[in-house]
Amino acid sequence: MQGGAASTASALYSPSAVRTPSLQQLSQSAAKFNLDIDEAELKQYQDVIKEALVSYDRVDKMTEPIPAVKWPRTPGWRPDPEDNPHNAWYFRTEITGASTGKLHGKTVAIKDNVAVAGVPMMNGSRIMEGYVPDYDATIVTRILDAGGSIKGKSSCEDLCLSGDSFTSVTGPVLNAHDRTRSAGGSSSGSATLLALEQVDMATGGDQGGSIRIPAAWSGVVGLKPTYGLVPYTGCVPVDITLDHVGPMARTVDDVALMLEVIAGYDNGLDPRQPANLTVPEYTKQLTGDLGGIRVGLLKEGFGSESAEADVDELVRAQAHRLTSAGAVVEDMSVPLHYPDASHIYNVINEGCLETMIKGNGLGVGWKGFYPTSMLDALAKGYRTRAHDMPPTGKFTYLLYDCITTNYGNRFYAKGQNLSRMLTHAYNQALSRYDVIIMPTIPFKATKLPNKDISTSEICKMALNFGQMSNVCPFNLTGHPALSINAGFSQGLPVGMMIVGRHFDDATVLKVAHAFENIRDSKI
Repeated sequence: MQGGAASTASALYSPSAVRTPSLQQLSQSAAKFNLDIDEAELKQYQDVIKEALVSYDRVDKMTEPIPAVKWPRTPGWRPDPEDNPHNAWYFRTEITGASTGKLHGKTVAIKDNVAVAGVPMMNGSRIMEGYVPDYDATIVTRILDAGGSIKGKSSCEDLCLSGDSFTSVTGPVLNAHDRTRSAGGSSSGSATLLALEQVDMATGGDQGGSIRIPAAWSGVVGLKPTYGLVPYTGCVPVDITLDHVGPMARTVDDVALMLEVIAGYDNGLDPRQPANLTVPEYTKQLTGDLGGIRVGLLKEGFGSESAEADVDELVRAQAHRLTSAGAVVEDMSVPLHYPDASHIYNVINEGCLETMIKGNGLGVGWKGFYPTSMLDALAKGYRTRAHDMPPTGKFTYLLYDCITTNYGNRFYAKGQNLSRMLTHAYNQALSRYDVIIMPTIPFKATKLPNKDISTSEICKMALNFGQMSNVCPFNLTGHPALSINAGFSQGLPVGMMIVGRHFDDATVLKVAHAFENIRDSKI
């Protein structure tokens, strides 16, 4: 009976998943690829294409594997303005995980570029407005499995294309230390919620400094882990070679604890990860003195055109205090770091056009989990609401579309080749030093703009070359890089960045922990 029912169903009409392209559409496609094909020949191609579309119908009817949602929850709620004075929350939730585990008793905010099943996801943008994921990102599942309690989605910048905190369509995120200033972006809400002590931990995403910039300007700790250490599965990508997701907290202990939970191989779902990946117990490696640890102060990370003298002086002085814990601290140089590393980054950032817009949010050519519901939401958003892209998104599209139209992907390819040379330069330095230190950002938090700001000013502020000059190079190279508060100048936090060897996040955390103890010592 079942076989007969299936046979009958297959004989009935069912709408096709993909319609056969018209001759007009085929003619347009031919012209796009400089093909001179007459109508008679196009009709022959149309017939062959119609046969090929059977595969698309079959695949459309098959059930795809989606990561299971393990922990119950309700959709949550959008907080009232009086309950969200710094605009740091996008959505509030109460999702309780396991009754035991490393994160039991810890409250967590999830950056809104990370999928939480059943909870609205906007990525700071009208492009994704109305999208509700049907799956949990891997890091969300791991946080809940470890007993964490997710208190909501933190606000992030529009499509995560800003190092400032004023581009989100839900409004500017205000700095916890000075409400007139930027909290830094794009993980702006996560940093502010931590600084306000509304949660214990938060997730951040980092393609060009977006964990470390807000950590620096908000006075908290943020780690961009080694590339591939933490699975990016279920997060909105920008460029597969730049994407990182990592922990943020007020203390190094909590960053290390969260890293233990979210790091690790994701069974082939994330192509960024090596299959032999192992995760140490970072929290057990934090203590002890720094005897034998060599710290290099990167000459090119200080004194840039945009640097403020008080920031440079504070970071340098605080780094030298590590000698009291047994470290050796001395100046060193990587000439390629500034300004060339930032120029290389700007060219490679062309990849975000291929991934975010032309690739409808996910790109192609990699093996792993493709969240098709997210792809559909992004594709629909870019088709129907392109005018709602932020100025930074429109700038990105116009610049890189013109470049690729006129020159193909030549500059992107050359930039990727040069990034290998940059990686080698840092690796050589890290063969002599255990970690490298510099200011996270060369200047203190800037004022938020007024409503009459021009398009060009938005782009220059949100994509500030000087702001990103120390952070973006390590998205290219994948080295672990952590920002910790070095102290305050003129009432504002100053971030100090500690960079280490690939997959030696433990040493970065150990040095940061030692500094935290020195900084907070009453002696």
